Amino acid sequence: MYSEYERLHRLEYQWVDLEDMSQNIPLAIVAAEDANFCLHNGFDYDAIAAALDDGATRGASTISQQVAKNVFLWPGRSWIRKGLEAGLTVFIETLWPKDRILEVYLNVAQFGPATFGVDAAARKYFNTDPRNLRLADAAKLAVTLPSPLKRTPNALPRDLRRRASRIASGGATIRRDGRAACFLPPTQP
Repeated sequence: MYSEYERLHRLEYQWVDLEDMSQNIPLAIVAAEDANFCLHNGFDYDAIAAALDDGATRGASTISQQVAKNVFLWPGRSWIRKGLEAGLTVFIETLWPKDRILEVYLNVAQFGPATFGVDAAARKYFNTDPRNLRLADAAKLAVTLPSPLKRTPNALPRDLRRRASRIASGGATIRRDGRAACFLPPTQP
């Protein structure tokens, strides 16, 4: 946030508690970024192995690792930062419950130039309170996360709109199969 403020001399940001946002937001973000969030201890070893098999051309960071980096470290890539990130991830996973980790992530993730957190993103791109964000729009926000300075959630090209549709479907799936149990209240029968 600091470097973005230095670059643009402005920030759009407002903290919002997890219970004060639509359940669609964490569902879409977890489906897009870390579908096994509730099942691992901060490291998704299967995703790491798959990334290494692909020649490490894609990331395998979990939401917990991204919180460690975004909150406590710098954005560059280096083995030193990765080592510190791993240690902080263990610390975070030990001290914070999963819903807190996700809440922090949703409030510090960058969704566009000078735009941080789901509150600012929902208001800027969809002119709505995060409590009212639809699953389709939450999925569009999730699509921007790998490249928030190059992607705009309400003006996605066709391939990214299709990806957002798959993310929305994935959000419904992780709710249905119980992989959202660590951050969503149980559904009533």
